Amino acid sequence: MRHLTIHISAAVGMTFLLACAVKAETLNIWPGVAPGSENWKQQEKVERAIPGNIVYNVVTPTLTVYLPKKSKASGTGVIVAPGGAFMLLSIDHEGNQVARWLQEKGIAAFVLKYRVVETPPGFSFGAARRGGPGRGAAAAGPAGDAPRINPDESARYGIADGIQALKVVRQHAVEWGIDPKRVGFMGFSAGAMVTTGTLLQEDAAARPDFAAPIYGGPFGSIPPIPAGLPPIFLAWAQDDTTAGPVAMRFREALQAAGYEPEVHIFKNGGHGFGMRESGKDSDHWIEIFYRWLEAQGLTKR
Repeated sequence: MRHLTIHISAAVGMTFLLACAVKAETLNIWPGVAPGSENWKQQEKVERAIPGNIVYNVVTPTLTVYLPKKSKASGTGVIVAPGGAFMLLSIDHEGNQVARWLQEKGIAAFVLKYRVVETPPGFSFGAARRGGPGRGAAAAGPAGDAPRINPDESARYGIADGIQALKVVRQHAVEWGIDPKRVGFMGFSAGAMVTTGTLLQEDAAARPDFAAPIYGGPFGSIPPIPAGLPPIFLAWAQDDTTAGPVAMRFREALQAAGYEPEVHIFKNGGHGFGMRESGKDSDHWIEIFYRWLEAQGLTKR
């Protein structure tokens, strides 16, 4: 099923687009229960939030497929991994909205809903923001009831789902009208760690064909940087105290290994800017990313 794209005025905004769009195809990425979570009993839930919905307690990883019109299709695909400190997923402004933007540009996009750690009953991200220090790994509720996150441990489920998602997209390449050698991976914050996990895996053939960790990278220890990595795009804001240092450390590790990734460091935007328009220079990151794809020859079939 192809997603219906509706052209509307800027005044109407994204809310109308979300309400009127035809639901995209969603499929499970594993043939059965995802390996390692056979005994998970938590119930997935969605919380309405600004700038978009948040998903908790993901047990069954999925891909939501956004295919461009055939007349626009470039043959390039991008898997999009939202962020959320591995305890939630900002599924809209770091996922579905990104995918719709790319879809309109002729890029097939696939939003990955990957596994995250279980949150305590009644935990609310909204309450955490009101009573705690804010979003990301530091987002604890007023009573400090958020789970403690060890990035290296918590990321392994999301990374396994990311590697599996790449396999699924390539297996469906003919059906979805994409080139299996033009499948990239993009992720935000924790999703950037999922992205780098797929990028740095030992099996070179299973890596993405390009990668875009956005305001993030390996939040724990930096894995060994292997030879033969594909093109890499990095972007973050100078005033991002959560992931800016992480992204900088990853950039330095890549450079030490002989790579020169495309790097865009915005003056402001903070952490988690995603598709949220704030009037800051970071609002334009996705246009810059598209121009980078264009320079790689990935925007035309």
